[in-house]
Amino acid sequence: MKPVSQEIQDLSIASLQSTYNKLVHAYQTTVARGSSITLIEKRLHAVKIGLDSVKQIWREEQFDYDQANIRMSKKVLESILPSSEQQLIKARAGSPQKTLNERRFTALQLAIESLAERLNEDDCID
Repeated sequence: MKPVSQEIQDLSIASLQSTYNKLVHAYQTTVARGSSITLIEKRLHAVKIGLDSVKQIWREEQFDYDQANIRMSKKVLESILPSSEQQLIKARAGSPQKTLNERRFTALQLAIESLAERLNEDDCID
């Protein structure tokens, strides 16, 4: 995985944690409404694995997922990138939303890269 500053590490972990927390809330709300939770469940699981992956690399925390879960998580996170990029493009320069979207996009890229490395893949995102 490419080296990143401590600041980027901290911001990326915080961004992934925030995304995870929002997905937990969305999951609970969706369950309460009786709506389909399939997509939220996949994203929730993928973000958790991505978060745990970067935390293990940067903070030497526990990471116990098999290759199938890592592969699935990487694929789901990759599917989120285009919408995240669109939000980034639409956000007004200098706005708090732009900063938030930049951090989220970077965090997703780094999580995908860390998962790809675990799969010994050469197609990491640059």
